Amino acid sequence: MSPHRPLDRVEDIAITLFGELFMADQLARNRLSKALPRGMELSHFSVLNHLSRTQEERTPAQLARAFHVTRGAMTNTLSRLEWAGHIHIRPDWDDARRKFVSISPAGRMARDAAVQAIVPMLADAVNAIGMDRIRAVIPVLRDLRTRFGDGD
Repeated sequence: MSPHRPLDRVEDIAITLFGELFMADQLARNRLSKALPRGMELSHFSVLNHLSRTQEERTPAQLARAFHVTRGAMTNTLSRLEWAGHIHIRPDWDDARRKFVSISPAGRMARDAAVQAIVPMLADAVNAIGMDRIRAVIPVLRDLRTRFGDGD
């Protein structure tokens, strides 16, 4: 398909849209990973950001579901965050098999430092594309996320 050919068929639109989304995702992840403070991975930032925004304890299973990863992958991320002092993991006093995760003061500081490192890059992209265009696409992206999230 030529890049200049009109997108008249739903199949062409779908392939072009998801090709652009996947490439934008890959490029954004690479750029963000390089901008994060030394030693912080994108998965670490994502968990810290989530815990900071919700301001509530979460179980590892809840976090795994929220990020659409396996419990094993989440356990690995949580172990690294705990080792760095960025989260606290405590037992559930009513059910010893379950644990609760919360962000620590050091984790909040690390999250804030990461935000300060990546916001200029993100703001530059929004300004270059235009706030109105970005604002217009957000509901479409949210609908796509919701649609694909329904299958879980």
